[in-house]
Amino acid sequence: MFNPRKYLKGLVDVILENGGEIYEDTIAYSIKKELKGYKVTTKNASVKADHVVIATHYPIINIPGFYFIKMYQETSYVIGIETKHKLFNGMYINAEMPTISLRTAKDNEGKEIVLVGGMDHRVGAKIDLSNAFNNLERIAKEIYEDSKVLYKWSTQDCITLDKIPYVGEFSNIMKNVYVATGYKKWGMTTSNVSANIIADKILEKENKYEKIYKATRLEPIKNRWEVGEMIKETTNSLIINKFKNAEEGIKSVKINEGKIIEIDGEKVGVYKEEEGKIYAVKPVCSHLGCELSWNDLEKTWDCPCHGSRFDYKGNQIYEPAIDDLEIKLV
Repeated sequence: MFNPRKYLKGLVDVILENGGEIYEDTIAYSIKKELKGYKVTTKNASVKADHVVIATHYPIINIPGFYFIKMYQETSYVIGIETKHKLFNGMYINAEMPTISLRTAKDNEGKEIVLVGGMDHRVGAKIDLSNAFNNLERIAKEIYEDSKVLYKWSTQDCITLDKIPYVGEFSNIMKNVYVATGYKKWGMTTSNVSANIIADKILEKENKYEKIYKATRLEPIKNRWEVGEMIKETTNSLIINKFKNAEEGIKSVKINEGKIIEIDGEKVGVYKEEEGKIYAVKPVCSHLGCELSWNDLEKTWDCPCHGSRFDYKGNQIYEPAIDDLEIKLV
């Protein structure tokens, strides 16, 4: 079993010992070609480099590359439970659907717990998400009847259409810019493979895995059904949904509910807190303009096209969008 925190700490130590620098809370907004190398622009500064690696989970550059039509995002949930039963030693994942995984871990207090993960779904799917954690708890109790939930969280990952990650040159027309994405929820191992492939590319060394993960591959897409679903969802969110009749006014929005309503002929995404305070945003993704869906479990606005997510105040929390939502006054 793998401890990602220890692994990351080891990487950080090596980077710092070799003169590298690490900056947090420094979102990259653009990458532009200059006479020599590239300029990466952030909110407060810019960085110039001969080589750039786009490892932003979902690539923040749309053109060239066109990764927004070659991948999508899925959300998964995890609960951490305690039990008085003797715990197993190992990691397990089932072959049936829905996919459920089990592994043991230690929390901050050194307590042995079991992590139960699964209940995957496409980000922005118009489905009832309220029981995602409850379903995991039900599965946990089937194994350990005395289980008690101590922790719960969710995350999302990028999935390519052929289920093989994109690693290597970002585009044939952006020399010395590299990408690593689409890990299909196997990031702990695939990120290491990706790092070695890209390091070898920069150092002009041959890597035997490079061809498998080639990011610019143009082989025929076998998964035509999934491609069709992506095009359909994007078309609906970009065009059709915007011309449907919007829903009722603010009074129709219940406490702790998010809803798209119409105000003065314009669609507005409204969320009403327990105290009755109202938060209103323009429910259009700042990435490519898809109409957002309300996530009733985590109180977020989610993009069904490419997986961007925003909190109910409009703050961006998941890429590929890098800008917040437009705030509306109601």
